[in-house]
Amino acid sequence: MKAVEKVPVERLFIETDAPFLAPQAKRGKENYPGYVRYVAEKIAEIKNLSVEEVADITSKNAERFFSIN
Repeated sequence: MKAVEKVPVERLFIETDAPFLAPQAKRGKENYPGYVRYVAEKIAEIKNLSVEEVADITSKNAERFFSIN
């Protein structure tokens, strides 16, 4: 979480570590990519943004990085 505090959201990607380490809210359960929302929620909380803003910004980051679109 310290990294999220220091790194601008325009430089972040989000992922889930699936199938291994589930987000804290789902620890002990099987992890899957749909849990990426929990990662976005935590980033939104730390950055004082909405989940939708985090999703939009990090999606654009990935598109830019991987030259998609």
